Amino acid sequence: MSTPLEAIGGRRSSSAVTSDAPSHDDLLPLVAACARVADHGALRPWRLIELRGDARTRLGAAFAAASARLAAEAGAEPPSAAELAKLAGKPLRASLLIAVVASHRESDKVEPWEQDVTAAGVGHALSLLLTHAGWGVMWRTGAFTRTAEVHRLHGLTESEELLGWLYVGGVPSGAKPGVRLPIDPAAHLTAL
Repeated sequence: MSTPLEAIGGRRSSSAVTSDAPSHDDLLPLVAACARVADHGALRPWRLIELRGDARTRLGAAFAAASARLAAEAGAEPPSAAELAKLAGKPLRASLLIAVVASHRESDKVEPWEQDVTAAGVGHALSLLLTHAGWGVMWRTGAFTRTAEVHRLHGLTESEELLGWLYVGGVPSGAKPGVRLPIDPAAHLTAL
């Protein structure tokens, strides 16, 4: 078993994954562990949504509808059938997508941005846990994350914001890990 430093230092995004995916029951202990993310006021200002099967197709249709609407509103040429088909296929890159949602709670002490940070922390912690469990994971966002069509599809309330999706699947045999250039930690850690 790796140390936390090794697990975090070895994390890489997996842009391509196999059709294997963790089950709902496999996810439950990982989600429970994510509840330990720093959370001022213990508001739990987040939720996660599993998208499998046809839900991914409906997400692709929402991407295409949003693209067509945005083009019309901008007075631009409508997207071609090929462009719409490409958009519709994006959620099919993995058999499991997990939507990461910031679910803002009323609070006199905790600002919405701080609640967003907690929700993002949950998404990152879950990606680390999934990677450590042997799954390939990539957090994807994009132009359609905050569109009305995608918002409706996910059943989000007015106090919720979608932060993106974790695309989760098996790691293909022979897959090369993504490359992340090392940093100079002293350049990122300063004293006041």
